[in-house]
Amino acid sequence: MSISFNSRRSPCLSLRGCVASSQQIATQVGLRVLDAGGNAADAAVAVTAALNVTEPCSTGIGGDCFCLYYDAKQKKVLGLNGSGRSAADLSLQRLADEGFTQSNPLPDRHPYNATVPGAAAAWLDTISTFGSGKLSVKDILGPAIDLAREGVPIAPICAFFWNRGAAVLQRDLKENHGEDMLLNGKAPEAGDVMKMPLLADTFQALVDHGKDGFYGGRIAQAIADVVKANGGALTVDDLANHRTTFEDPIHTSYHGVDVWEIAPNGQGLTALMALNILEEFQMKEMGHNSVQYLHTLIEALRLSFADTMWYIADIAKQSVPVEALLSKAYARKRAQQIVADRALADCVKGSPVNSSDTVVFSVVDDEGNACCFINSNYMGFGTGLVPKGCGFSLQNRGANFSLDPEHPNRLEGGKRPYHTIIPGMATHVGTGELYACFGVMGGFMQPQGHVQVILNMIDYKMDPQAALDAPRICIGSGYGYNTKSAVSAEDGISEKTIEQLQAMGHSVTGPVCGHARSLFGRGQIIAPRRASSGQLVWWAGSDGRADGSAIGLM
Repeated sequence: MSISFNSRRSPCLSLRGCVASSQQIATQVGLRVLDAGGNAADAAVAVTAALNVTEPCSTGIGGDCFCLYYDAKQKKVLGLNGSGRSAADLSLQRLADEGFTQSNPLPDRHPYNATVPGAAAAWLDTISTFGSGKLSVKDILGPAIDLAREGVPIAPICAFFWNRGAAVLQRDLKENHGEDMLLNGKAPEAGDVMKMPLLADTFQALVDHGKDGFYGGRIAQAIADVVKANGGALTVDDLANHRTTFEDPIHTSYHGVDVWEIAPNGQGLTALMALNILEEFQMKEMGHNSVQYLHTLIEALRLSFADTMWYIADIAKQSVPVEALLSKAYARKRAQQIVADRALADCVKGSPVNSSDTVVFSVVDDEGNACCFINSNYMGFGTGLVPKGCGFSLQNRGANFSLDPEHPNRLEGGKRPYHTIIPGMATHVGTGELYACFGVMGGFMQPQGHVQVILNMIDYKMDPQAALDAPRICIGSGYGYNTKSAVSAEDGISEKTIEQLQAMGHSVTGPVCGHARSLFGRGQIIAPRRASSGQLVWWAGSDGRADGSAIGLM
């Protein structure tokens, strides 16, 4: 099925609060929780659970999540890292003994790449730490439980990607239950009603037993069993030992706006470093998506990735020079490498110190609190392993470990890998007032998407919907990046512009159209703006590359 993106959307405007997500039913679930007295954090967890039902080909409780929460009273951005760790018994030596090395890496969906699913704990920790305290876990997860039991009609874009990933669930694996996520043995088509009673049971276990309902008992044993049966290493002890961490977000300023990201092991550092480099140039004067603008953007992103693909690692296991990488002096040094009329032949990591598929959604409440929440399986259905009686697939985040013994992100037991999923938040420098709650999902596209929508809003004064609608570029394949990765240009960037970039030495393909535009990610943005009367109005946008919408609270 081909698909065109030729309609326009107006931004959603609201006085009381707003939810923006990639599925309309999930957006309505978030509004329902806000209307019941919940705050942005409560609604965010309700939305992510609903997305597990409405878009399981992108996200699920078998994956990880991160959260940035803006506390309106404190005018402070807080961070939650809900990523899981590798099996304690995994090591480079174990893989080498089985023939897996840097030159012969694991297949992406190998069971060794199944890391502990961190989402379940993170959902409950988000509620207990950032939530209103007015709603119970049952109140918050109840709508998703009802959807899973009663069924939901599947939206067209979700149906396309569910079908594209169905083969992962249909593989001949031992003790696997991929059929639990299919309809009569195949992916549901657009408009089909999909029921997921086993997933409802999993959610109910969280309601009834808290974290122990997932990281202990029947569900933990089922996870360990299916991983072990297929040659993996995760155990019930790995699951029982999992903990969410609360970490100070990292930030940089760009033209009067502080942009906030999760600290490593997340890749948000890439976006902040690119913004620092771009601040050295007159991006606004270049003209939006002009040849010079795109050339400078591409080079800044490539230089940033060259650093972060080396330095980003689990900060509990490895020292990461975040402060040095984010220094404006280092950004000036990197910016000086960009040549105005030709592409760099190669980008290598610098020396900052003297001797570095998914869903994202935004929620704001009527008290001004905001929550950007991102949850993912990775590569669609992740490993494709579905534990018995659980109704979800297990992620394959371990695919982002390096098998280079000298690399900071090298595989070790009980370690978090380089993580692609990143929520975003922006505040005004000086006042701490919220500027925007935003995110763009899509593997290694995510920091690239963050940079592009931030430039759209700050430099070109676009509203959230226009900032998302604007054509984007992506370096790499979405699930992979290296210094030689080609650049893809989205439909809307002219062939003449592409040809001129090629003449400068960039490897550019495009214009990319139809469903292939998923490469450029799917974002959600909510931003407060003052009306002429001084009254606060929420402006929201939802990416047209997905099925969803932004809806305001009445």
